[in-house]
Amino acid sequence: MNLLNPSTRSAARRERASVLIIVLWVCIGLVSIALYFANAMTYELRASDNRVSGVMADQAIEGAARYVSLALLNYATNGAVPDNTQFKCEAVPVGDAKFWLIGRDPDEANATEPYFGLVDEGGKLNLNNVSTNVFQYLPNVSSDFADAIMDWRGTNGIVSLDYTSLGYAPKYAPFETVDELRLVYGATEEMLAGEDLNRNGVLDKNEKDLNSSGELDPGLFEYVTVYTREPNFHADGSSLTNINDAKIKVAQLQTLFQNAGTSSATDMANKLYRYIHPNQQNPSQGVKKINGQLDLALQLKGIGMSSDDVAKLAGTLTTKTNTYIRNRVNVNTAGSDVLTAMFMGANIDEQSAISAAQTLVSYRQQNANNLGSIAWVIDALGNNSDVVKKLAGGDYLTTRSYQFTADIAAVGPFGRGYRRVKFIFDVSDGSPKILYRQDLSRLGWALGEKARETLVAKDTQ
Repeated sequence: MNLLNPSTRSAARRERASVLIIVLWVCIGLVSIALYFANAMTYELRASDNRVSGVMADQAIEGAARYVSLALLNYATNGAVPDNTQFKCEAVPVGDAKFWLIGRDPDEANATEPYFGLVDEGGKLNLNNVSTNVFQYLPNVSSDFADAIMDWRGTNGIVSLDYTSLGYAPKYAPFETVDELRLVYGATEEMLAGEDLNRNGVLDKNEKDLNSSGELDPGLFEYVTVYTREPNFHADGSSLTNINDAKIKVAQLQTLFQNAGTSSATDMANKLYRYIHPNQQNPSQGVKKINGQLDLALQLKGIGMSSDDVAKLAGTLTTKTNTYIRNRVNVNTAGSDVLTAMFMGANIDEQSAISAAQTLVSYRQQNANNLGSIAWVIDALGNNSDVVKKLAGGDYLTTRSYQFTADIAAVGPFGRGYRRVKFIFDVSDGSPKILYRQDLSRLGWALGEKARETLVAKDTQ
């Protein structure tokens, strides 16, 4: 019997141990590779899920735009401002996605959560039509920057500004978008966006209260637009009756008042005609010009017409020959800051302007069903108010709007794939059409903490 010597047996054992170790290392390597690819596939699955959620959110945005277009077609007729109770504005489902319309609280409350609805562009000042002495009274706007705005949109320079240091030349043409303000000499993010960096109308937790007021202080973006225009014709394209037309006949006014259903139509028509044509022997001579809608309402109430009857005539009389009127602000929706700036621009002292603006905002909150015509401004401030008299000297105000912002935010399933796009809709020609589209997703989450918590609570159960 031959026995292996000890050294041979030891070598065999070492050889088998080495093989075992190599096999173990190979197994560990294979397991590691399997785990690596499994982990990579998990990340890929999550990424794919996020991409799908993003696509669903994108499609929800497109669906929301069509939804808003239909809502405007049904509810924004003849200059009416749609009420956010007439259609859904919050967490509206589109398949497994949802969308919101980020709006502004008409009561100007110091809210901590976003308000949902459409934004009326008619309640803002038009960058291309407002004068310097209005801009400079808006919050955070200096007189120098107001001059720079006028210089940018003017056909020739009115102030000396060094645009060469910025690497471009001033436009010297009307603004095409509100964001064009970023190019105006002296513009800063604080001036344009204020404390509302994500432009959702509330002071979010990640936004600084720069003046420690406890309230949101928005920037210039909140108060201005470039899209407002009010059609000076009926919905069917026919002309309104121009009250300043020297050739107008008393019979025309009588028929108009009767068709509108006003009280004492014949008597009211005769009184208005005599006011416009004080020279009855030669009516075409010495015609009294009526400046605008507020002046017209003031004269109608002056001859004894009620505010209800003035409302019946709204949208039938005009004082202008323009096809579109672009410099009016909707007093039914404008904020107190916009109204104050406009009043001060009309040479009304600051204290009276602030008081009148606050009075109007309070009045419309308490009388939401009595805002059918501009006559309510007279009812709120009084026939003999100096503010009313000065405003009647121009054509600043209206109660109609034809352009609206739909600031649409959407998410896919489980709150993923957040998207946000702002649309500007115009209904001044009858049918809603999109004038402008801007992706705002870069500004971050704008739906507030309540929406985030609700999405997490519902979608993770």
